[in-house]
Amino acid sequence: MSEFLAKLKAFEGQTLVPATWGPDEVNTPMIRHWVETMGDTNPIHLDDEAARAAGRDGAVAPMQMLQVWTMRTYADKMAGNDPSTVWTDLIATLDEAGFSSVVATDSDQEFHVELRPGDRVSVTEVVESVSEEKQTGLGTGHFVTTLKTYRNGDDQVVGTQRWRTLRFRPKGAAEPVKPRSLRPRPALNADNAFWFEAAREHRLVIQRCTACGTLRHPTGPMCGQCRSLDWDTVDASGRGTVYSFVVNHHPKIDAFDYPLIVATIELEEGTRLIANMTGIEPDQVEIGMRVELDWIDADPELTLPAFRPAAREEH
Repeated sequence: MSEFLAKLKAFEGQTLVPATWGPDEVNTPMIRHWVETMGDTNPIHLDDEAARAAGRDGAVAPMQMLQVWTMRTYADKMAGNDPSTVWTDLIATLDEAGFSSVVATDSDQEFHVELRPGDRVSVTEVVESVSEEKQTGLGTGHFVTTLKTYRNGDDQVVGTQRWRTLRFRPKGAAEPVKPRSLRPRPALNADNAFWFEAAREHRLVIQRCTACGTLRHPTGPMCGQCRSLDWDTVDASGRGTVYSFVVNHHPKIDAFDYPLIVATIELEEGTRLIANMTGIEPDQVEIGMRVELDWIDADPELTLPAFRPAAREEH
């Protein structure tokens, strides 16, 4: 699980709205407004006799009105009386990652107990789930599902509502800018630190046995020819030829530019080293082609030799 997804998953189970009672009891005037607006002509919502004939004790509110009885008032919203900062924090987390657009996707409701005028309704809401990153027609995003539970004055669950939204980054929107990863660090030790220190000065050096004069690379503590432990270095000319090469396409690592040409370069002095090639396309590289020294200043702490095609000599 990615660090970002783990941060989102931490919101699951957190309470958005603790048990909060609606501002008003279930009442006939509000029911009347609702049924007239919705075109609901069922008489059981306004006529006690019709409701009794249908097996009720009296008129009942439309179950689809459940959310109406707990909606915050305009004055309450303007006063900023938010019961929880969880939702604000969750949305801020998504916004910071670029998932700043929103669309409601669906609302699933279950009804258990009918409400009558005079009943009071409370609601609690929790974050039920936050999905993994999904690819949708709108863009890449996360589905956020919350669960509202409605109860009456007898603490009976009268209904539930699952509300799902998609928080997404629109197609074509810029990805959040992330700092580029650093190139892998070399494993420095007493036998190779001098070589990387010289590279930081844009000097390509070759280790030389002072007993027999043999040049060697990779660096090491002992001469492979005479077994002497004494050595110094010489500066390489920076000229050479491509001994072999590969083009790395996968897996892609953020610290490198692709396609990535990795070549074995045979230096003019006779030693070989592995380095990247610059200033050339993969299909232009040939075994035996002449190259010259270039440098990759990867970051303030790491400089590495690279090789580019040799400039043509003028005659």
